[in-house]
Amino acid sequence: MPSSGIPICIASAISFGTMGIFGKLAYDGGSSVTTLLATRFGLAALLVWALALGTSGLRRLRGVPRRDLAIALALGALAYGAQAGCYFVALERLDASLLSLLVYTFPAIVAVAAILVGRERASRRSTVALLLASAGLALVLAGAGTGALDPLGTLLGLTAACIYAAYVLSSEGVARRLGPLMLSALVCSGAAVTLTLAGLVTGSLNPSEVSADGYASLAGIAVVSTVAALGLFFAGLELVGPTTASILSTAEPVTAVVLAFLVFGESLALAQLAGGALVLAGVLVLTTKEVS
Repeated sequence: MPSSGIPICIASAISFGTMGIFGKLAYDGGSSVTTLLATRFGLAALLVWALALGTSGLRRLRGVPRRDLAIALALGALAYGAQAGCYFVALERLDASLLSLLVYTFPAIVAVAAILVGRERASRRSTVALLLASAGLALVLAGAGTGALDPLGTLLGLTAACIYAAYVLSSEGVARRLGPLMLSALVCSGAAVTLTLAGLVTGSLNPSEVSADGYASLAGIAVVSTVAALGLFFAGLELVGPTTASILSTAEPVTAVVLAFLVFGESLALAQLAGGALVLAGVLVLTTKEVS
């Protein structure tokens, strides 16, 4: 296993972990949720297409079956767009650190869903992982204290985790046929179109009200938290494989918690930190193969 892939995967996780921070800063800079989402996916789509169409990408695009093209665009327009919408609306109501821990329950949700639909068989490891993640989630929620946790924000955060889990399961086949970069370009395009239209219909786009600092934060979400994060992940994935890449991705919520403390002074209760550790432990159990 090339050791150079380890820092690349960690850099990817750190990039993903900055998303909540950039989102909070964008809100402080006057951005609405729909402006943030439309800008994020619109700019990200342009950048990812520039990468995807390099070399032989245009020829590959012409050879993409219409069915796969429609599935990929729908994944972006419906699943990924809905997940991002839930996440960033929740971000208006919750601390970035708490939201990151709620959303990171998605690996356990994927495992349970895969068993329920018959893709995988229940095992001792998946059971232990689910118990750890469930106990961790209970501690994260209970640690906020009575009345300190926004119910709608919490519900939206968990909904974002569930939608992302569905996205992961639904995109497995088309990702294998299209390749990760082409799929990312199509998903970002679908999300950009849907979210921009939603903003126009509701009249909630407010680009003229966003400050220069706000636009810098929006650019950070698109470039750092989306394009760079995806590009580094795919590069690291080729070097270390999916299991190691998944384990290293646990740096994402850790990054969010640390940055939220440094930038906004957010802090988690001891019970919430313990709960977050249990959630991460569940991911490690789920992704680490037994040594025979």
